[in-house]
Amino acid sequence: MKKIIFLLLLAPLLFASDIKTEQKIYALIIQAAVPQKTVIKVWCDDKEKKKFIDSIPNIKCISDAKKADFLLLSKKEDIQSQGVKFVTNFKLLEEGKQHVIGGFFWQKGRPNILFLRKNLQKYHITLPPSMQSYIEEDL
Repeated sequence: MKKIIFLLLLAPLLFASDIKTEQKIYALIIQAAVPQKTVIKVWCDDKEKKKFIDSIPNIKCISDAKKADFLLLSKKEDIQSQGVKFVTNFKLLEEGKQHVIGGFFWQKGRPNILFLRKNLQKYHITLPPSMQSYIEEDL
């Protein structure tokens, strides 16, 4: 019984750790994708992600996708915007590989980050050295 209570108390701490990790990863990705802006306007279609993205310094969530510098897509949507598009699952990455720069998603409890070289080049994005190992030629 003590073990069950301990696990119930520990679970929120583990979940909070994942959220903080995810928040740090998104901060790096967004700032690397739009380095020329001091305040980056982000449009997100996921309410939960929007909450923690909005709490990242120098990043502002907006409601108009057409005015966004960076679009974080969790659902398949045909968004007409000049902003850089990034997805949150592998299926969307496969479907949108012609126009998204990459994706970040959890698989088997581990974070996976992929960037597509030709789309990075298309948007004139140069990732920092710490992110170069996540660049792929194709899926």
